[in-house]
Amino acid sequence: MKDWLERYKSKMLTADQAIRKIRRGSRIFLGTGCGVPIHLVQALAKNADVMADNEIVHLLTLGETPSADPEFQNQFRHNAFFISDNLRDAVIEGRADYTPIMLSDIPRLFRSGRMPLDVALIQVSPPDEHGFCSLGISVDITKSAAETADMVIAQVNERMPLTHGDTFINVRDIDYLVPYTEPIVEFHPPEPDETIRQIGLYVARLVENESTLELGIGALPQAVCTSLLETGVRDLGIHTEMFSDSLIELIEAGIVTCKKKNLHPGKVIASFIMGSKKLYDYVDGNPLFEFHPSEYVNDPYVIAQNNKMVAINSALEIDLTGQVCADSIGPKFYSGIGGQVDFIRGAKRSPRGKAIICMPSTAMNGTVSRIVPQLSEGAGVVTTRGDVDIVVTEYGLASLHGKTIRERVLSLIAIAHPKFRNELLEAAKAMKYVFEDQVPFLSKGTYFATEYETSEIFQGPEGPIEVHFRLIRPDDADRIKDLFYDLSEESIFFRFLAPLKSLRRQTLHEFYNVDQDRDISIVAVIHPDEEGEAEKIIGAARYLLDRSRNEAEFALLVQDEYQHRGIGSFMLNHLMRIAKSKGIETFVAYVHPQNYPMIRFLHKTGKIVESRLNMADDEYIFKLKL
Repeated sequence: MKDWLERYKSKMLTADQAIRKIRRGSRIFLGTGCGVPIHLVQALAKNADVMADNEIVHLLTLGETPSADPEFQNQFRHNAFFISDNLRDAVIEGRADYTPIMLSDIPRLFRSGRMPLDVALIQVSPPDEHGFCSLGISVDITKSAAETADMVIAQVNERMPLTHGDTFINVRDIDYLVPYTEPIVEFHPPEPDETIRQIGLYVARLVENESTLELGIGALPQAVCTSLLETGVRDLGIHTEMFSDSLIELIEAGIVTCKKKNLHPGKVIASFIMGSKKLYDYVDGNPLFEFHPSEYVNDPYVIAQNNKMVAINSALEIDLTGQVCADSIGPKFYSGIGGQVDFIRGAKRSPRGKAIICMPSTAMNGTVSRIVPQLSEGAGVVTTRGDVDIVVTEYGLASLHGKTIRERVLSLIAIAHPKFRNELLEAAKAMKYVFEDQVPFLSKGTYFATEYETSEIFQGPEGPIEVHFRLIRPDDADRIKDLFYDLSEESIFFRFLAPLKSLRRQTLHEFYNVDQDRDISIVAVIHPDEEGEAEKIIGAARYLLDRSRNEAEFALLVQDEYQHRGIGSFMLNHLMRIAKSKGIETFVAYVHPQNYPMIRFLHKTGKIVESRLNMADDEYIFKLKL
């Protein structure tokens, strides 16, 4: 609309004139993130001489925020729902406030009158022929603030993108228009380092075809998006409070289509974005994108309506029981609750949903573990141990939902940095979280090495079954125990050379007490539940290297029900490939003379180069050339 300046000139003021309409002692809402009205913010500080005891509330701000400077503390006091870099010192020093609250709940504060707003400073696009302005890239809590504030002052910026969805506000609901065109604030996240890239790889492996993602901004979502480009996953959807430039490549690669979403099919749903001019140009007038307020986008009941919802969030620290601290470092507030709990609870109630917490295993240049026996003194719990689902570090992932404290402890230690694992284990023993005779962690690497993982389809009486093969982990103890009690007495005798009626804990420890250098142990796993969450171990194989001879003793075990399907042969060949890659030349097997199935099995491999009967120990010795 070319004549809007003339049509609405009665509402137009300069920034200084508009700001001087604000009474002393007013509560002022400030637009969010990259949608912050910079020109009005500068005018606010410029006119500080007419201000006193004004509270400025906001979700997060970017760029310079002069009103938070110490010189203006008698005129302004900021109150942040989420602490950004430019306000962190003010909060820590007590010059600004922090209100911890879930993002979905903030609009209710405004609408209920619990936090009444006197003024809303927002930024909009020019009005169309019907008098509607778009909130553009920042709808979030800005829309509810603009709808409830007694006075609305809008910076009208021709560079603000026009976005679709529930983004519009009519000029009649704006008290003062301040025409001022300037570049929209841009946000450029840091490039992912090797640690973040590895975390992104693990997260991407959890994403199934037709999943709907919550992404966020920063180096981690960028790493996840890059990894998704390489996984071959298809038809992803997006339902997220915010996103940045990394999403564009997934859309243009045809990976994000939103076609299979059951809620808002064909649409990317968000409440605000932070990125570059390229992103802002991309969403401008683009019907693929719909922006909605936070009370809708972040509503757990809305989120849960997306099938296979994958929520990806971050943390600062997590204790061995699964309590997640995400908004403070000890007693010092660092960020905020944001939408973490909203999306975790929504994703967990989504059919086949996953709620993922990501963080590097260490902080302070590797000197401090982020996985700790107890949260730091003063640290707050954002995600409770009852809400936590999956935790990911660069060393792998720990699935905690529905697990005992003992299982959680072993799972989390397995993804901690290797130099802190046994220190954490000793602390867990002292707190009686694990057995006192729990063996130390020998592995110095990851238990989730991709080079050891593979899957295969096997046929059986009831049809095909997919079996996943991976390294054994310390948290597999109960699954190994279940495997033992599912074995026939004959299988138990031939594997342990004794008629065992129970499995001693020490024997159980021996299954997973491997260092991944001298010895390797892999397991065959199936997912008996429809949603693929439960794991059942149906087979195990291990070798132990004798370095002086460069030959490794191996043992193999498959649950009776799954024998004669080729699973054992596949597992042995997989174990051989691993051993051969490490330079091992020979496998040795010690077999009871009456274990005819195993003897026939070994002969079928075609790899026996030596076999003899050891009369003294009543066993056959087979040597296989790799």
